[in-house]
Amino acid sequence: MQDPLIRPAERGDVPALVRLRLANAERHVELDPELFRIPDETAVRGYFEDVVGRALISVAELDGEVVGMAEVVPLPGGSPDHQILVPRRAADVHTVVLDGYRGRGLGAALVAEAERVAAAHGVSLVFANIFATNEEALAFYSGAGFGPRGILLSKQCD
Repeated sequence: MQDPLIRPAERGDVPALVRLRLANAERHVELDPELFRIPDETAVRGYFEDVVGRALISVAELDGEVVGMAEVVPLPGGSPDHQILVPRRAADVHTVVLDGYRGRGLGAALVAEAERVAAAHGVSLVFANIFATNEEALAFYSGAGFGPRGILLSKQCD
């Protein structure tokens, strides 16, 4: 096995990005089908066709096959002048590595690249939004240096 190549996503990667997004959705639906869904493949393809080349998406390529991705999604603005939080440019990071390729350091390499890309775009804080039921993701991101930042509470509005 050769070393993984971590690089920016290209137009030719769209089919692999779709496969990764759908595989990630399937894994999440298994965790909690009330919370997660498998998005429409056509919508996923349209999204990636629209954003690749301008979005902050990196891929992990191993032996010529794209087997992982990380997407940095900048969040709107910082804290406005009237709010009490110190202004910081923040982004969400989403990472996925296909089953069968986990445990080889690809996820860690993708997160490190996502952090580098985020910083190069003026982001000083990255979030990995993990639901408590996803213990594997909690362990992965904790191992990558992510830690708790407050508590996010939610309530269903009917």
